[in-house]
Amino acid sequence: MKIKETLLVNYEHTESELLKAAELLREGGLVIIPTETVYGLGCSAYSAEAAYNVFEAKGRPHDNPLIVHVSDPREAENFAFVTPLYEKLAKQFMPGPLTVILKKKDVIPNEVTAGGDTVGVRCPSHPLARKFISLAGVPVAAPSANLSGSPSPTTFRHCVNDMLGRVDAIIDGGACEIGLESTVVLLTGEDSLKILRPGAVDEDALSCVCSDVTVADGLKAGEKPLSPGMKYKHYAPRVPLVLLEGTRDEVAAFVKAEMQREHVFFICYDEDAPEFGDDAYPIGKRSDEAAHAQRLFAALRYVDELSDSDIRKIYTYLPEKGKTGLYPAIYNRLIRAADHTVIKL
Repeated sequence: MKIKETLLVNYEHTESELLKAAELLREGGLVIIPTETVYGLGCSAYSAEAAYNVFEAKGRPHDNPLIVHVSDPREAENFAFVTPLYEKLAKQFMPGPLTVILKKKDVIPNEVTAGGDTVGVRCPSHPLARKFISLAGVPVAAPSANLSGSPSPTTFRHCVNDMLGRVDAIIDGGACEIGLESTVVLLTGEDSLKILRPGAVDEDALSCVCSDVTVADGLKAGEKPLSPGMKYKHYAPRVPLVLLEGTRDEVAAFVKAEMQREHVFFICYDEDAPEFGDDAYPIGKRSDEAAHAQRLFAALRYVDELSDSDIRKIYTYLPEKGKTGLYPAIYNRLIRAADHTVIKL
């Protein structure tokens, strides 16, 4: 693809820089914006050409739809058919890390929705994201701002590493607060929905608004994804990731033994990190699920970015499936990043 001159809008940006980036997007350009979940690679949701360019910049398969971001949940009426259940969910969870799939209007081109007749709608809670969308004056279609399949970006540096020269502007909004992509839900009835991708808005929270909440098992053979992140392998680092199912002591003992055989890396709790020195990345205390989510993609990227590394594998714990809160989302990202590679100890 053609190399672009990328405008870098740093954390202490001026209003004029933000207006310039908004103008670039409105005119068909690609602009990376911060959100509370991960950074997004944005374009005008009304431009088929710009949406096509997003897929090209990421190297993303064109059958994987984009989520449309708005500065106010009421703006969904401009391009989608809203329902009473959407309005209930928006009142409770927006702005925030929730994407709701609705029937689209013709104003949204097929390139945004991968040829489907539905569109994902999200109103991020990051104030800079909403300010930028408002300045742009159009809804912003945006997947995560990474090269396709690799760990999602949660810092400005991640975006620069992946996308410098591929996009028109990158806006620095600091480290992402949550660190995992939004929860995606499909409305299946007047008071029922299905979770297609777990995130920070969990099943328990959704059940307080909607009486019938189910969770999708994943894609069936030949089925088109309605949401990003439904592909079997996703979020994967270049170094193979292996999940270890066992007690904390069993996992630590296994990794120590593997370190005697070859160069491996351990993404671990803060309490275990001192035993493993430079070959460990602490992701928070064992009980701190928010830290685990916020640091997960940064940890995977850290190993990939080590210069002249001969690391053969990355090991980490298999999260407990039965837990609520952020754990279903962490499990979902890890099991896909590892391509379902699990060792039972």
